[in-house]
Amino acid sequence: MSSHPFDQALKLQALAPDRYAGRTSEAYWNMVGPFGGCTAATVLAAILQHPDRLGAPLSVTVNFAAALAQGPFEVQLHAARTNRSTQHWTAAIVQNDAQGQPQVVTTATAVTAARRETWSLSDQPMPHVPPPAEMPAMRYEKAMAWLDHYELRPVSGMIPQTWDGSQRDDSVTRLWMRDVPPRPLDYCSLLALSDIFYPRVWLKRATRVPAGTVSITTYFHAGDQELRETGSGYLLGQARGQEFRNGFFDQSAQLWNEAGTLLCTSHQIVYFKE
Repeated sequence: MSSHPFDQALKLQALAPDRYAGRTSEAYWNMVGPFGGCTAATVLAAILQHPDRLGAPLSVTVNFAAALAQGPFEVQLHAARTNRSTQHWTAAIVQNDAQGQPQVVTTATAVTAARRETWSLSDQPMPHVPPPAEMPAMRYEKAMAWLDHYELRPVSGMIPQTWDGSQRDDSVTRLWMRDVPPRPLDYCSLLALSDIFYPRVWLKRATRVPAGTVSITTYFHAGDQELRETGSGYLLGQARGQEFRNGFFDQSAQLWNEAGTLLCTSHQIVYFKE
């Protein structure tokens, strides 16, 4: 197991077939629980180490039913169906409550697949932006712990500096990102990075309201070769909100490597409070 903080946060121990024990990491702590991207990556890490797993990740959906409390938890997996080229998984993270009763705090589904080389085309080109070396890295004061483990270099759509309620024409953010310390990209870290954007409602309204992801789905377009070619380089991420209504909004995101290869796309629904 690597000594990198991210790998330590995803460390799991096999308890029995389809059951893995883990523990929350203070290094990736958010406001009321772990960074959601790290929680999602924990589910994927369990699937990837399952001895019966077929192929590589194709899609992962994670639903945050409740915040993980600090301490131990269990990831429970079930391979619902295995076909010739795809495998369908259901998963849950279970944690004991104050009375010692097991409670489901996260549910998930995933699809892994044995891909084959065939006709391929990208219809989502990477935007033309300055290279990461030309964009200053963000600095944080008294921020959440997980932000210390990512290098973020905003290109546009920075978090508002003045919370004055002014409404923007769009909610688009573009930024360069990578792990700190730098770490070769893999499926788990790519999944975590797809959830790195702050809530779009903050940018759209310049109003800092409570908000949290309810459900996120990430689609993997990269295979092992694209991950190796990316290495520990920067990814360019782009996110935008689409519909803000009655306490929820959805946002989509795309992540490219420096060579312009689209590695993954994601979509999530987010709760916000007035």
